[in-house]
Amino acid sequence: MPHTIIAVEPGSIAEQLELRAGDRLVSINGRQVIDWIDYQAFTSEESITLVVERDGEETEYSLEKDDWEPLGLTFDSQLMSGVRECVNKCIFCFVDQLPACARESLRVKDDDWRLSLMMGNFVTLTNVSESELRRIVERHASPLYISVHTTDMKLRAYMLGTERGALLMKQLNRLKEGDIQFHAQAVLCPGINDGPQMEKTIADLAALYPACQSLALVPVGLTDHREGLCGLRKYTRDEARAVLDAAEKWQKKLLKKYGTNFVFPADEFYLAAKRPVPPDEFYEDYAQIENGIGMMRLLETELEEAWEEADLESARPGRLIVVTGVSVAPFMKSLMKRFRIPGVEVEVVPIENGFFGPSVTVTGLLTGSDLIRGLAGRSADRVLITECMLRDQEDVFLDDMTLDEVQEKVGIPFVKVGRRGDELLDAMMGV
Repeated sequence: MPHTIIAVEPGSIAEQLELRAGDRLVSINGRQVIDWIDYQAFTSEESITLVVERDGEETEYSLEKDDWEPLGLTFDSQLMSGVRECVNKCIFCFVDQLPACARESLRVKDDDWRLSLMMGNFVTLTNVSESELRRIVERHASPLYISVHTTDMKLRAYMLGTERGALLMKQLNRLKEGDIQFHAQAVLCPGINDGPQMEKTIADLAALYPACQSLALVPVGLTDHREGLCGLRKYTRDEARAVLDAAEKWQKKLLKKYGTNFVFPADEFYLAAKRPVPPDEFYEDYAQIENGIGMMRLLETELEEAWEEADLESARPGRLIVVTGVSVAPFMKSLMKRFRIPGVEVEVVPIENGFFGPSVTVTGLLTGSDLIRGLAGRSADRVLITECMLRDQEDVFLDDMTLDEVQEKVGIPFVKVGRRGDELLDAMMGV
């Protein structure tokens, strides 16, 4: 299917060819372009023949360029095709646990391996056909991020709610044979895929190393909106400790064998177990930081480095409120106590989640209405919130309240803070 060009970069090869918005790309080197993955692969070559349609007529352009030099074309969608949605009915699906008032865009379930490659999204591969699996290998789509959950294929089919879930180990072995690397995750549900099942998963995935680069162990996320859904529960402190103990046993074994810890429990397990997070070197290259693996440690490490180098006397004096979810509040309080700034008084305010329910304790899922309620009656010069609370590139919370609306109701200026420790320090100092 031809793809509509919406923009041509000035000074680019495409401009030199006099291509323009409204033209339609038909093929590259005689091959149909399915999506952005194909486009990137085909245009990486030095000799290219384009077929472009304009006003119903096709024109062929042949050119020579540097390897990987971009053509300078922009298309009408990022993927150059629709997003592939999830076909599963997972027993732990977070989307199924949204409150009735949640906006419809939050209910879209994507499960697209192309977004896994481009953005690090985790995918199950249940909607990947044989031809698509072959294309993943042919396009060298690596690394991918794959939701494994368990390597017991019967159990995985049950957890994902589809028989296609039982195909995974064959798919993973195909990826290994094709020199495709991937990072895996297991969303652990108490009494279902932890314990011996979890250890089997670790062993099976470790056997695929180095194709399988790492395994994240993540506790199931549960809201208070689970009417009619599978009866799941959160981890107790003792159960969280059991997960960490088992992971530590495998880490020692795999560090000796492969030179990597390989298994990385989420920060939430350490919080639930009331154990300190491991040191910086434990997380190696922080490959699964976006999955909540090592976020607390990296924040502390970066904050310490920035604090030691900063001109603390130049900070703007004042009273600050740092908003957090309930679970991470003790950790944040310890950071604020350790990294003091002259003239700056910091209060860490943990806020209970009213949108998803008190069982959801992470900071990034707090909403505008939660902040209004949690900050009522408080005073400060400014409020620091993580940018993770807001929609990407928009100042809108998950409950559709805008940042301006929340600031007006709270009556205190808000400061959006990035994820890095130096960004937190800058916000604390008023830079």
